Amino acid sequence: KLEDFLNFKQLKTSLKEAILLDYYTAGFWWAKEMDFSLIQLSGFMDLLNFLLENLSDKHMTLGNNLKELGKAMAGIGETDTERSGDLNVFSIEQAKAIIDYL
Repeated sequence: KLEDFLNFKQLKTSLKEAILLDYYTAGFWWAKEMDFSLIQLSGFMDLLNFLLENLSDKHMTLGNNLKELGKAMAGIGETDTERSGDLNVFSIEQAKAIIDYL
């Protein structure tokens, strides 16, 4: 189903599509094992996409990408929802687990 959602047409012959499918599938199943809600699962998948785009489109170094991850997750657990944005759906413990996973 994820293959269809990502609109991969050449999975059997495209190494790039196979790697991306593996990347998103691994992340999806990890999040499911963490018992994330649907909203949390969506936020986590967005985060995976955000980090991958930083590497592929913006050509960020791993260090700079980790800084961006820190900025994105900085406000989790605070009452000011503007600081953490969409990621405020995660608890501090879940945020730590996400960082460990990534």
